[in-house]
Amino acid sequence: MEQLLQQIEQYRQEIAAIVPDGAEALEAYRIRFLGTKGIVKNLFTEMKNVPADRKKEFGQVLNDFKLLAESRYEGWKSQLTTGDAETASTIDLSLPGDPLPLGTHHPITLVRDRIVHIFGRLGFSVAEGPEIEDDWHNFTALNLPENHPARDMQDTFYIHQHPDWLLRTHTSSVQARVMESQRPPIRIICPGRVYRNETISARAHCFFHQTEGLYIDENVSFADLKQTLYFFVQEMFGKDVKVRFRPSYFPFTEPSAEMDINCRICGGSGCSVCKHTGWVEILGSGMVHPKMLDNFGIDSNKYTGFAFGMGIERICQLKYRINDLRLYSQNDVRFLRQFTGAV
Repeated sequence: MEQLLQQIEQYRQEIAAIVPDGAEALEAYRIRFLGTKGIVKNLFTEMKNVPADRKKEFGQVLNDFKLLAESRYEGWKSQLTTGDAETASTIDLSLPGDPLPLGTHHPITLVRDRIVHIFGRLGFSVAEGPEIEDDWHNFTALNLPENHPARDMQDTFYIHQHPDWLLRTHTSSVQARVMESQRPPIRIICPGRVYRNETISARAHCFFHQTEGLYIDENVSFADLKQTLYFFVQEMFGKDVKVRFRPSYFPFTEPSAEMDINCRICGGSGCSVCKHTGWVEILGSGMVHPKMLDNFGIDSNKYTGFAFGMGIERICQLKYRINDLRLYSQNDVRFLRQFTGAV
């Protein structure tokens, strides 16, 4: 017991010498002396080792030490709180706040919203779908059966645990889901992120953003497709834009065409972006293949339709004259702040 009394006296002297400097030091004191594994708790567990005839004496000394440790903690805590309050009272709340930097939407977001707005004026509504898709909605239902050569450039990121699942390679899968659940007339655009195993360069990336459109109704013709796309490019790039259509092939449309506009970066004189041709492809399009309609129980003898798809990065590149699409995903504030106030 004499040893315990000496320890308590040493702890008293230690407390008398402590000058807590800030909240961290005060918390360290609380843990050391008053915590669940602290000095006071440990001393109380020593009571069982004190002779019975001296337990009362030791208990009185121990209680006095506990009160001392607690009172010092509360006193220092009160002083610290009062000091904080005095500091807060010196702040002049009437002063103007620190200026916050003006933020902006990402250029991809700006162009996507512009595309949605333009087609919204033509009655197109927005449809969205999952980024992890199954083979049926991403390929087979779109007239791309297994081993079809047109799959080669898109047969890429599959999910290991579910071999039938993959990261969608185009937002055409959203069109498939809409045709599966909705009857004509259908007039939708499908913006979203898509994935392909591309070599990362100034012209390609392993992910990018697409907007695809679909219109199905009675008596829809290729003339409707052309006029819809003419309206879009004039609203996006200006009335002076030049347009040309080139025959192409897509499994889910027939006939199919790619649409070019005169290069907005060089004005048509030739540059690296347009490969010195003066023209830049901006989208693919065509009349919906009858087999695709039949896959979803839509009468191909009664209904026709057109579809189109474009990369948002390409539209953004031409609109804002960006020469490297890697800039979109590098999060360089010097690049992004250029679009503050852009439309």
